[in-house]
Formats: sequence, C-alpha cells, structure tokens
Amino acid sequence: MKPSEMPIERHTIAVLVANEPGVLARVIGLFSGRGYNIESLTVSEVDEVNARSRITIVTSGTPMVIEQIKAQLFRLVPVYDVHDLTQEGPHLSRELALVKVRNVGDHRIEALRIADTFRARAIDSTLESFVFELTGGTEKLDAFIDLMAALGEVEVSRTGVVAIARGADLQMPLVRRKVVRRKPRPPAAAD
Repeated sequence: MKPSEMPIERHTIAVLVANEPGVLARVIGLFSGRGYNIESLTVSEVDEVNARSRITIVTSGTPMVIEQIKAQLFRLVPVYDVHDLTQEGPHLSRELALVKVRNVGDHRIEALRIADTFRARAIDSTLESFVFELTGGTEKLDAFIDLMAALGEVEVSRTGVVAIARGADLQMPLVRRKVVRRKPRPPAAAD
C-alpha cells in the first residue's frame, strides 16, 4: 500500500517528561517542525519528587507517521517514557468544557433540558445566558456544543483530552508529593 493510500488514524499519546522550562516548547517544536498536527494537548506535573510532568497529546496521521512521532518523542532528551494509549489497549479519555449559551424564552428551557440529558451542570446563570460545565468524551462534548449552538450564540472553553490506560497495570509512575513538614506549635501559655 502506498503511503498516500494509508488510512489516517487518531491516536492518544502519553509522554512523561522532565518538569523544567522549555520542555513543552521542544515537544511542540517537534510536531510543528515536521508538519504534524496536534488536535489536543494537556500537561500537568504528576511527580513533584522527581520533577516530572505528563503530556497527553491527541494527534492523527497514517500508521507510519504515528510511529515516526513516537520514535522522535523518545529521542528528545527530557522525555522519560512514551505510551501510545490507542495502540496499547483499552484506555479512558475525558475532557472538560465550559459552554456559555446566550438565549432567551423557550430556548432557555430547552437548554436546561438538554443540559440535564447530558449531565451538564449550570455553574452560572443570568437572565440571558447560562454557563454549563460538562465532562466526558470528545464526541459527547461536540454533540452538546452543537445542540447548544442551535439554541443561541455559544462560547466554548475546553481543557483538551486527558487519558489513562484501563486495568491494574501502571504505565507511568504514580503521583508523588513532597512531604510538607509543619513546625510544631509552641505550648500555649498558662494564665
């Protein structure tokens, strides 16, 4: 099969990196320098003791491009581990969205009904708008946003995908926190 005939696949890749300045820029630079697209990107420190962060990247490409992305990520100096969650087995992925819809009249009632169906929570309300908080898979969020857009003007803020493998096997180190030692209180003075 020719590379141009290969199917485009969507993959979720988890990358364990050093939590230091410039690392995220290097990872993003790898993608932009080679013309790879990032559909979603999240990053957060997961290990304070060893100063490591986890980056979750959703990208798409042919199987050959996905393999190139993973190989090139492994070669970056601050990268400790790379896991293709899509390829390695079942995984869970979620996203958070805040969706503001501006509407009036019957559209407000319909917006609340749809929000209830999607288990979205109204976290702000005015006489002309709602802000809903919604978590779930990307497709669920897309469907909710499409329905809200039919009811009025919509503004959206999304976190991007976070993902983790299912089952008991740990693919990346557990979260560790620095222990904060508190100074003992001096004894209370007697009256």
